[in-house]
Amino acid sequence: MPRSAPGSSTAGHPGPRRDPVPPLVPVPSPATTAATLLLNATYEPLCVVSSRRAIVLVLAAKAESVDVATDVVHSETVSLPVPVVARLTRYVRVPYPASVPLSRRAVFTRDGQTCVYCGSSATSIDHVVPRSRGGTHTWDNVVAACRRCNHTKADRSLAELGWKLPHPPHTPSGAAWRLLGTRTVDPRWREWLGVPESVSA
Repeated sequence: MPRSAPGSSTAGHPGPRRDPVPPLVPVPSPATTAATLLLNATYEPLCVVSSRRAIVLVLAAKAESVDVATDVVHSETVSLPVPVVARLTRYVRVPYPASVPLSRRAVFTRDGQTCVYCGSSATSIDHVVPRSRGGTHTWDNVVAACRRCNHTKADRSLAELGWKLPHPPHTPSGAAWRLLGTRTVDPRWREWLGVPESVSA
């Protein structure tokens, strides 16, 4: 009797072993991959976490929802609106940095997205004392400006142009500034961050 070819199926002998079909991996809901502003127990802005993390904190009674989205996540026994803003139920002491990092976004936020020279929409940042004249890249020397004013000013001083600032540039302070300037601001966070309406999301 001829022998069966390797790998062929014969009576009493199973054929080649097939790999099992891999289980389907559920795609995370957009509602759980969004961001949530997390407040300390004192309602002070603490950090931004994923909505999935915020849901876990709420379900574990470590946080409570302060503002929620229209999206709702469901389990076998619980239906929970996705938190947009959540507050810790216990106070957490966090060592804040001594200064707020200087960034283009943070300067725009501080100056309300407007040019400090003419009040139109800001598109760039400008050094009040030009760097070519020894000006520093620091909070007290950097302002938001529009393209036209930035081009007109160039490397001249305000005195040479006869321009005046409405108020001296300053270093922003407060816990909220650890979040501002480094990420997009959800409009629903404004109340807790103290962000003016002129700041775009």
